[in-house]
Amino acid sequence: MESGETFAVTCGGKPVMELVPPRLKGGLDLGAAAEFMRQRGIKEWFPYVAKDFDNPLPEDFLLRPLPEL
Repeated sequence: MESGETFAVTCGGKPVMELVPPRLKGGLDLGAAAEFMRQRGIKEWFPYVAKDFDNPLPEDFLLRPLPEL
């Protein structure tokens, strides 16, 4: 199991589950993100966030028709 093997557990010859090694938790590769931004001339992660970004939405928000584009 330590070398990454998977084991099948059977009942009556039929597989009922597999034992697999745990996946290593990945994560955000900030170095790759910084390189991506540098290559494209992006200076800030979030250049603009509206002041009312996290204000509650009006109660009828989902009832109003969408604006036409």
